[in-house]
Amino acid sequence: MGEARVIIVDSDAAWRKNIKKMIGKMGYWVIGEAEDGLTGLKLLRARQPDLAIIEAFLPGMDGYELARIIHEDKLAPVILIAASTQQNVIEKAKTAKVFSFLVKPELEYNLIPAIELALTNYQEIIRLEGEIKDLKETLETRKVIERAKGILMETMGISETEAFKRIQKQSMNKRISMRAVAEAIILAHNL
Repeated sequence: MGEARVIIVDSDAAWRKNIKKMIGKMGYWVIGEAEDGLTGLKLLRARQPDLAIIEAFLPGMDGYELARIIHEDKLAPVILIAASTQQNVIEKAKTAKVFSFLVKPELEYNLIPAIELALTNYQEIIRLEGEIKDLKETLETRKVIERAKGILMETMGISETEAFKRIQKQSMNKRISMRAVAEAIILAHNL
């Protein structure tokens, strides 16, 4: 159990108090509470919690819409709470990309495991998204270098290995990335 910072958005003050008490015992820190979706969204953006626990049926902006926005803006993982397990409720929860769905009367035994899983899975998703971004950047850099090598090979009549070495040498001499050198070669060629 960690010291994760949590925001609770529930229209029922008694439930907010109950949830706060449950998670407080396990070392989680409630950094904010809201009773409607719009106030909850403002609070989430301002305080940037590690987790949001949201009631599905909120006044104004409902919990599904709030969860969808939180997911799209990558603000925090969401645990959605509802009093019903009807299929349409579950489908809406899936569409909103929540990390867990719990039924209100039975929270006591399920909330802490749901929090732990949501926090762990969210961090893994953030890590994987960063890895994907890095891989895309690496691939794009390779493409730019390949294009620059092709230009050097064509215009100077040198081998691929020699073209690569020239780009690499310029990179070291000028203390800039190989991609920057390759982009300069491409730009000069296109003039």
